Amino acid sequence: MTKRIVVIGAGMGGLASSMALAGKSDAELMVLEAASGSGGKIGYAEHEGVRFDTGPSILTLPGIARALFSSAGRDFDAELELVESTPNFRYYFADGTELDVFNRAEATAESIERVLGTQARQEFDGFMVYARRIWEAASPNFIMGPAPSFGSVARLGFGALKQLREIDSMRTMLQAIEARISDRRLRSLFLRYATYNGSDPRKAPATLSCIAWVELGMGCWGVAGGMRTLAATMERIAREAGAQFRFDTPVLGITQSARNGFRIRLADDEIEADAVIVNADAAHLVNDLLGATYDCGVEIASAASMSAWNAVIKARRRSAERRPGHALVFPEREYIEEFVDIFDHHRAPLQPTIYLCAQEKAHKSAGWPDHEALFVMANAAHVRGLDDERFDWQGFEQQVLQRLRALDLIEADDEVVWRRNPAGLAARFPGSRGSLYGAASNSAFDAFRRPPNRAPAMAGLYLAGGSAHPGGGVPLCIQSGRQAAAALLEDGWRKR
Repeated sequence: MTKRIVVIGAGMGGLASSMALAGKSDAELMVLEAASGSGGKIGYAEHEGVRFDTGPSILTLPGIARALFSSAGRDFDAELELVESTPNFRYYFADGTELDVFNRAEATAESIERVLGTQARQEFDGFMVYARRIWEAASPNFIMGPAPSFGSVARLGFGALKQLREIDSMRTMLQAIEARISDRRLRSLFLRYATYNGSDPRKAPATLSCIAWVELGMGCWGVAGGMRTLAATMERIAREAGAQFRFDTPVLGITQSARNGFRIRLADDEIEADAVIVNADAAHLVNDLLGATYDCGVEIASAASMSAWNAVIKARRRSAERRPGHALVFPEREYIEEFVDIFDHHRAPLQPTIYLCAQEKAHKSAGWPDHEALFVMANAAHVRGLDDERFDWQGFEQQVLQRLRALDLIEADDEVVWRRNPAGLAARFPGSRGSLYGAASNSAFDAFRRPPNRAPAMAGLYLAGGSAHPGGGVPLCIQSGRQAAAALLEDGWRKR
């Protein structure tokens, strides 16, 4: 009798697991997805015949994706084209300063020296050395390897333990940045990297400063055709290797069967599985899919990462000089107050920081005859209760648009053609509470609390995605899927 592996969810974690497994096991591989297409938070929508991305806008750490493609016998660079924007980002500060950053740290340092001065450039260079040192110490144990535990860290050799002292986990990001950076604008730039995993820099360990090295030192890119092209390519490769996909198929529950397998309950059907990879929020797995009947040994973090308000504007086309591929508009007040609003007062910021992605420039995505798709994002608190439903999101949207018009980044008649608030995100991704990256990393120990890729107390159950090891964001979700697949193959599922 042919055995079956079921992947629940076709987000980046589920797609990566499917690619990593397809053709490597004798078992049938089936992917179940509640939505009508793959990609998870890498979503898309369409307006007047133009399709645009509605989720993540950059790809960092492309080496992780390249390794996945290579394991599937494919050449990433033959399948997909990476797009480099010049400049990569433009930062707009409250005092009128505009700062361009590039895909190479040296070019960014020169831009900082021109705009912010020699001391700022020296502090930037020093911070890059510091951030790189953290990345090189942390990534082998906390990103590229299996989920860490206090025991696994204790078993490391003396040399590795000595290197881990470099990760600066006992200070917060805010403390580390204030100790090294004197320019208020440069401080804001580095504090922003806490948002890359939805955390609060007043509490998050300084270890997360390595994200600055990942983007500014190692680079970030778009994907020709949009980030959705990455998801579509991963799905195609998994299909070609034998994976079956069923869309519009929400999973309602998981039970254990008498033969030490699983029953996957659907709306009008039930599927038998011998092993299951769940690419969904860990809280959804524990609270909804398994419920009180089963304990898989996965603990759910109480602190969710931040959410966001998103929109897409049909914006009159501009040159890259006037509106580059990526831009970030800082508020007129101290940037740190945004985190006070989100994490202390549990609300959208009173003065939001605004991120823009001009998708034609960033991803070579075709727009309308005279307009391009402009993705807009402002961070907000995750969904907590009825207060979220009463929030004035229409007024918040108008505040964002007014700020963009004041900076001449959009025209007066440019229109919003798609929008989603945290409640919409929570409804689309059950159990997430609208958070973008699973649990927040607001303590030095959160890396040890993130659910591992192999369920500790239920054989045959695995986790992939932003709420599991190693965390949220496109490359880490891909790595999570690879880790889940590797754990499954290690457990005896490799083709004989």
